[in-house]
Amino acid sequence: MITLRGITKSFGQLQVLKGIDLDITKGEVVSIVGPSGAGKTTLLQIMGTLDRPDSGSLIIDGVETSQLNERKLSAFRNRHIGFVFQFHQLLPEFTAMENVMIPAFIAGTPPKEAKQRSMEILDMLGLHSRATHKPNELSGGEKQRVAVARALINRPSVILADEPSGSLDTHNKEELHKLFFDLREQLQQTFVIVTHDESLASITDRTIHIIDGIIH
Repeated sequence: MITLRGITKSFGQLQVLKGIDLDITKGEVVSIVGPSGAGKTTLLQIMGTLDRPDSGSLIIDGVETSQLNERKLSAFRNRHIGFVFQFHQLLPEFTAMENVMIPAFIAGTPPKEAKQRSMEILDMLGLHSRATHKPNELSGGEKQRVAVARALINRPSVILADEPSGSLDTHNKEELHKLFFDLREQLQQTFVIVTHDESLASITDRTIHIIDGIIH
């Protein structure tokens, strides 16, 4: 479902990724681990088409992403890739439901359908009663579940998560990790997760170790 071949990336004189080959199948929950500066986040950004590699190919759902211009790449990203970040990145002036709807609006989904889909996902994640609350009225765990709902709204091929439980306490961390696997069971959702959390890495289907820009 996702194929990376020969991915390299440098910033100035520093080569961060040194020829990454990786295959991820549909419904797989994969963790990427390694020391700080190893290239984990750079790899995730390239996989999410937020950055382009210097060389190599990235194929998602049969589409060679390097063949897309910026406009088509942006549309592809919106429909096929969901993102969850460490600090939820919700817009404070919007309610939970409105935050979830934003990617659907960008994709051109009619407002009524976007609202219905948003509420269905929030309901599935146990947040129905929090739909009209703004982020400052939500707990840390609730904010991160809203962020997961936002990532799901366009039914993406893959959700890419960068330290998704890094800002949560132990209870909310465990709840979030359980949620990922519940979504895999219910939706066959694919996850690629960059994490320093050994407890999360230990329960994923596969752990990718990156050291000095190379998979070990």
